[in-house]
Amino acid sequence: MKPSRKFEDLVELVAILRKECPWDRKQTHESIKDNLIEEAYEAIEALDNKDFDEFKKEIGDLLLHVVFHSEMASESDTFDIGDIIYTLMEKLIRRHPHVFGDTVVDGEEQVSENWENIKLKEGKKSTLDGLPAQLPALIRAQRMQEKAANVGFDWPEWKLAWEKLDEELQEFRQALENGDQEELSDEFGDVLFSLVNVSRYFELNAEDSLRKTNAKFEHRFRYIEEKLKDQNKALKDADLEEMDHYWNEAKAR
Repeated sequence: MKPSRKFEDLVELVAILRKECPWDRKQTHESIKDNLIEEAYEAIEALDNKDFDEFKKEIGDLLLHVVFHSEMASESDTFDIGDIIYTLMEKLIRRHPHVFGDTVVDGEEQVSENWENIKLKEGKKSTLDGLPAQLPALIRAQRMQEKAANVGFDWPEWKLAWEKLDEELQEFRQALENGDQEELSDEFGDVLFSLVNVSRYFELNAEDSLRKTNAKFEHRFRYIEEKLKDQNKALKDADLEEMDHYWNEAKAR
């Protein structure tokens, strides 16, 4: 078999692997579920790095998981790739009545509001349904806030959200003075949630912003380690002033 650009050839290739490769044959939905999450994060990393050649490969790996899961499901007559495609298309058509129906919308905000209302009509019990508890907390906080905003539960302007952040910071300071660890944890969570809320008003993605800061910190800290290593010194042998000097060097690079 040779590579091609045809989707049906990929489906056939995976079916062959399931029959003829001992490792592929052994896998189950459960055994590879964590790999699916891993591949998604690898795709995000490639996108953040603007490495589109790598991004192409990583979203290919995600596509492989879709086909692989569908092939396993078809073996037990649960569903197949055709069912996945049909269900997806049916949902997209139903949730875009302004494109495939007679609904008239005035901008993307109304599209988002209609989307949430349609989901509720489909049987969702809450606007917040569909957000997995396993999502990273910052992503989940921002998505919950966006969903609530789509149905009108939102501050009318960013200054009010900023005032709420100030309020939560004051409560956090009070918790520090009280010395109650559980209260402190709760109030710190409120500060983070309010900070995410402020970020939305400036079209900032909280998870992306923190991921970039993490990468920046890692780069600068590794620079400190490298400079000290060049002097045959370990971190424990350097004082804060010396480490801070190299930190500032890294910032200037």
